Amino acid sequence: MPEGHTLHRLAGLHQRRLAGGKVRVSSPQGRFAAEAARLDGHILSSAEAWGKHLLHHYDSGLVVHIHLGLYGKFYESPVPMPAPVGEVRMRLIGAGSTGDPYGVDLRGPNTCEILLGPEVDALTARLGPDPLRPDADPDRAWHRISRSQRPIGSLLMDQKVIAGVGNVYRAEVLFRHGISPHRPGRQVSHQEWQAIWDDLVMLMKVGVREGVMVVVRPEHDRGAPSYAADRPRTYVYRRACDPCRLCGSTVLHSVLEGRNLFWCPGCQPS
Repeated sequence: MPEGHTLHRLAGLHQRRLAGGKVRVSSPQGRFAAEAARLDGHILSSAEAWGKHLLHHYDSGLVVHIHLGLYGKFYESPVPMPAPVGEVRMRLIGAGSTGDPYGVDLRGPNTCEILLGPEVDALTARLGPDPLRPDADPDRAWHRISRSQRPIGSLLMDQKVIAGVGNVYRAEVLFRHGISPHRPGRQVSHQEWQAIWDDLVMLMKVGVREGVMVVVRPEHDRGAPSYAADRPRTYVYRRACDPCRLCGSTVLHSVLEGRNLFWCPGCQPS
């Protein structure tokens, strides 16, 4: 599932390419056809992300809420756009404030729906602070973490606690700070939490800029290749049974609340 930096990167792209002008909205697949008709020809006022949620705000007051889930993806296309390929839930064509034609297809999202203002407020009220939003308050997350017996590895993945962090950032930021993912939240100090938050802000901004998650410090970016040819190296994520890049201990794997968990027992002692 895409992590928060991907949604913020998409929001910035749609803000630059589509916002400020009228857009043509359609649903070649048909599942979003009635909603698309309500949006077609209106001005896309702005695009923003909150955690793993993308929001398109229209001048009519309608808001399109998109959650990509496991399989959702946006595909850019030249204008005029060719015939749709695959199950295209929503097609957007516009020029935005730049005047340059731009088209994009959305395929396979978990959610693509129209919300009204109060519904958007209810959605964002359920989400924790997002490290990529300038209005984020890390103490909102700390309030919940410092009172919880749940493992910090679980809390970081709970979108009600902190929005936008997924499996990669969870595994890597805890390694970078030498904190076991099994440590109860209430045993994480405020100083440790602030350092984790500041690191997430920095790492996720790099992710927005680069389009990939760069989590290994330059001095450690060597040795064993990444878990995938098109991804930067990681410290522990998807490196189970491999030696730790720092201490040589065997990277461990388990399942925590239904999600794969990776950590180094040497660098992240219980």
